Amino acid sequence: MSRPALALPPWLAHALRAQRGPVPWSAVVRGALAAGPLLLVAVLVDRPSIGVVAALGAMLAGTNDRPGSRRASIKRLGVPALAGAAGLFLGAYLGDHAGAVLLTLGLTGLGLVGGAVSAVGPVASGAGTQLLVAAVVGAGMPLPEAGWQRALLFLAGALWLLALRLVLPTPQALVSDFRFDGEREAVASVYEAVAALLAAVGGEAAMARRAALTAALDHAQDALAGPRLRRYASSAAERRLRAQYAAALPLAEAATALAWSGDALPARAADGPRRLAVAVRTGEACGPLPAPARSVPGLRALDDALLHAAEAFDRGGRKSAPKGSSGPIDLGAQQTARHGLHLRPVRAKALLRTVTGAGGREYGLRVALSLGASAAVAQALHHVHWYWLPATAVFLVKPDLGPLVSRVLCRAAGTVLGAVVFAGFAAVLPAPEGLVVLVAVSGALIPVAIRHFAAQTAVITVLVLSLVMVGGEPQASWSRIGETLLACAIVLLVGHLPAPGQRGGNVRARLGRATDAAHAYLAQVLSGADDRAARWALRREAYRTLAEARAAIDRASAELPTLARHTEGTDAVAATLERLVDTTTACAVHLDDTGQLTPQHTERLATLLDELVERRERAGLTSEDDRPANPLNLTA
Repeated sequence: MSRPALALPPWLAHALRAQRGPVPWSAVVRGALAAGPLLLVAVLVDRPSIGVVAALGAMLAGTNDRPGSRRASIKRLGVPALAGAAGLFLGAYLGDHAGAVLLTLGLTGLGLVGGAVSAVGPVASGAGTQLLVAAVVGAGMPLPEAGWQRALLFLAGALWLLALRLVLPTPQALVSDFRFDGEREAVASVYEAVAALLAAVGGEAAMARRAALTAALDHAQDALAGPRLRRYASSAAERRLRAQYAAALPLAEAATALAWSGDALPARAADGPRRLAVAVRTGEACGPLPAPARSVPGLRALDDALLHAAEAFDRGGRKSAPKGSSGPIDLGAQQTARHGLHLRPVRAKALLRTVTGAGGREYGLRVALSLGASAAVAQALHHVHWYWLPATAVFLVKPDLGPLVSRVLCRAAGTVLGAVVFAGFAAVLPAPEGLVVLVAVSGALIPVAIRHFAAQTAVITVLVLSLVMVGGEPQASWSRIGETLLACAIVLLVGHLPAPGQRGGNVRARLGRATDAAHAYLAQVLSGADDRAARWALRREAYRTLAEARAAIDRASAELPTLARHTEGTDAVAATLERLVDTTTACAVHLDDTGQLTPQHTERLATLLDELVERRERAGLTSEDDRPANPLNLTA
């Protein structure tokens, strides 16, 4: 009899897990052309310190260079770069004018702010990280330039990578207008995800395909949300892409409703979305689309959505609205600027609530304690590279990089590997020419290594140690290992310290937002309102906030048991919310077709709402995370 396979604990399994996918060759080229050439120019003019700061800005920007549209990259790379330049200036000022105690207190205060802001989202998290890392480097790295000069050089390095991102073509650009290759690929992926969901209806993979469709819609929404795509489209190509994205929303709704019903579909049901995906990529007309049988409300909705998608594609984005809509789908209009690409404008009050809420307070406090403690210990050791210790702590304390123990293990292993590799290269390569080449190669490897935290750490360690030597400091591989291990110990200690209030604040806050979004979507559907654009926007927000909550829950569940227990039961809450939003989507499609719900729909809604209340109570989602239990007073 065979023995059952040994199951690894979640925290160890996460540390061994890596993302998969094709090599992002465009990002590899940009990485090779970013930090290395900047450093080379500075060495040639005999000003290596200028190149070190500029290369540092390019390197940190490279960690945020992810797949997507050019316009989305402006925010994704630009906002953290501005924060990093501000942090470098503040750090340089503190390092020049403050003593050890005031410097530690100042960095601790910055850690509190940077950590709390990081709870807002991925871009804010990148900005908070660069703010703190640059502040520590500015305070500790000996450089001849003034603080404002360092800030400008750092910003110039990041903007150089951003310029490469905006100018250099990608392989997809060879097919059509290179300005919109990222947007075009993102919209095509939505249609492919719809086709995959339709093909999986009635099978075990249906819910996984629905989650993949949510991810594709989120990615397309971000890709289309950059400058000049916010309100009025500035070209026919932009208008066409916006209309194609809008045409995918009713298709996604119909596919989700069909997945909810669970009845398997004929293979031809997925052919139409596949042809639309090809048409998006090639820019050609989609031609005739195979029509599904109109036997149930979901299939009738799918047929109507395919018809209107075909019209949108063939007319280049100028199309009529589907039956029951309050206006045209064209996302260039003011109405859809409110409802279509941007779910709801993020107001200052909402941002402040997120920063000062449970997630922001908990994250900010942990970052502040880790940064302050590591800065104090580093200065007490009187090490020439004391700034490495708090800078390492900043990266380690970030919860969006994975569970705490997983981050520590990967950081330690990556640093040891990177330091050993660099020591070997430094012994044989000529300085500074060989080190400049090493920086260029490391920059090219970052987009690939970013798939695993240990690999990313190893590559960045080689790059940073190269910059330090080019800047005139001695080789420091072994001290880098020691300070990283010390930072790991500090962050592990701070991460397990008891804290006032409930732990798991980030998970609870995201679940609260997902619950609010699900209730708002349900209320709109059952209100009888005839504004489909608003309904699709609320549906997008419900699924997007739910996906964010799911990601936070998955990370929390992979922590050590002492931390994972604080979020026990939240996965059950998220599962109930998923079923509630799916059922709401099925109700919306059925109401469009018949004007009324069946007893099956109302009973299912009432059951899920009661189940949601019960599971929230079991998970201990109380105090500021309380949400109305059953706002619609549905009863089974």
